[in-house]
Amino acid sequence: MKSSRFSFVASVAIAVGLPACSPSHPTLASVEVLVQPSAAELPDDPIDARWNSVAAFHAALIPQDMVEPRQLQLSTREVQVRALSDGARIAFRLEWTDATNDDMPMPAAFTDACAIQLPAAISADVPAPQMGEPDRPVEITLWRASWQAMVDGRGDTIQDIHPNAVPDHYPFEAASFEPGSDAQRAAQLRYAPARALDNPMAGPRAQPVEDLVGHGPGTLAPALTTSSTGRGKRIANGWAVVVTRRVPDGLVSGNRTQVAFAIWEGGSQEVGARKMRTGWTPLLLEVKP
Repeated sequence: MKSSRFSFVASVAIAVGLPACSPSHPTLASVEVLVQPSAAELPDDPIDARWNSVAAFHAALIPQDMVEPRQLQLSTREVQVRALSDGARIAFRLEWTDATNDDMPMPAAFTDACAIQLPAAISADVPAPQMGEPDRPVEITLWRASWQAMVDGRGDTIQDIHPNAVPDHYPFEAASFEPGSDAQRAAQLRYAPARALDNPMAGPRAQPVEDLVGHGPGTLAPALTTSSTGRGKRIANGWAVVVTRRVPDGLVSGNRTQVAFAIWEGGSQEVGARKMRTGWTPLLLEVKP
């Protein structure tokens, strides 16, 4: 993410009492994210009809060309953003065009994803948008299409991922193991070392999102806990994803901070630092009337 600001516009509105705005015909109006209060429960479904009454605006995306591994080819041109807040949490709805559904990570195959980044501390200035600085961290919530597929019910066995595969033998399926027994579960873990070590990337997952903390490029690490929630769905021309996170500490009604967005297109070999992104964009948490 470049340090220069882009005139990305993402205004949001309450779903009640404002004129409807078609998702396919967003209106460009403001130069900052206007997070307006919502008295109703925040919608967590990206195709909830209430989002149709929230004004949508375009965020221009640019390649990540600052650090290695760079992505110099523009794959996704823009992301549309809507957002609402109930005072304690903010729900961001991201929508972007993607012709292919990449939700099955395998060797040399990567998954579609998106992320929202905010400074960890609210102050007059902000850390570098390239995932923060050593003493000035950023908070990132990451959504992955592969995690969404797990949450939606897709298993992660060989048969789930490759339904036509026929393995000769798995040690933990030996006839000597009683199905579902402690001995069989122990054997399953023995042959799934990442899961046995509680690797957070190994699944299964209750949420398709993860909260992360960054102190600069190459420092990204899981937060102590993930309090954010998310839900993504394929739509006619791509993805629609809702990510809901707490209001940043120190951000009160009437005050501003900055927000940035990132998109990964798995079919373009985007993973890690290879992505499309925005720079910092002003965000205003509007006063509740």
